[in-house]
Amino acid sequence: MNKSLKIFIVCAVTAVTIATGLWLWQKQNKPPLPGQIAEKTYISLKPQPVINYNKPEAITEKRKAKYGLKKGVDIVVKSDESFRVGDLTVSMQEIRDKILLKSGDIIEKDIESGKTAPDNNIEEFGIYVVHSGDNLWTIHFEFLKDYFTRKGIAISPLADEPNRFGYSSGVGKLLKFSEKTVCIYNLKEGKIDVDINLIFPLSKIVVYNMSRIFALLDHIDYQHVNKIQFDGETIWITSEQ
Repeated sequence: MNKSLKIFIVCAVTAVTIATGLWLWQKQNKPPLPGQIAEKTYISLKPQPVINYNKPEAITEKRKAKYGLKKGVDIVVKSDESFRVGDLTVSMQEIRDKILLKSGDIIEKDIESGKTAPDNNIEEFGIYVVHSGDNLWTIHFEFLKDYFTRKGIAISPLADEPNRFGYSSGVGKLLKFSEKTVCIYNLKEGKIDVDINLIFPLSKIVVYNMSRIFALLDHIDYQHVNKIQFDGETIWITSEQ
């Protein structure tokens, strides 16, 4: 075998080896074609608890008792839970996102899944299920009465009525302000609503952010409740003791 033939064979073997190596490398790193099933990755997910309004459970009464609430709310739901009313199951995170968007806050979502980015700040929300004949004023008044009963203060059924000069009482001002601090949510249509008038039974709820509403109420000294000022947008609570 002459020298030229040997060189040719060596070069040919080297070329085949390189080509085979490149083909194997491309095969390993080639993305799956449309329609192909990529290798599955299994992630262990914690089941999302569902709080059932239809069947009151011990956890519901325990959470309400923590806030001293009886009639003010029906259930207390955490932001990473869902709840069931009638035949509808709703994610509290979904409602929370819509409330934040309505108030102008920013929501972080994963681009691929479309899901809200994980949030370690778990909040609790009081849910009152609206029934025929309810109005927002009386709903808030029941909540307020529950709150002050917890503090050992009995509120007169007429505490929300104007005084003899026709001016709103302190409780009345609190109730007017409360209308701006809660959210009305339409379960049937999956959107924020503006009033509680019913079209279908169990179709709307009033949502209280428990930490925010209690942060406000805990600053109130009931002995000075009539000194509260409210201009339709902002409320001032006296610091006088």
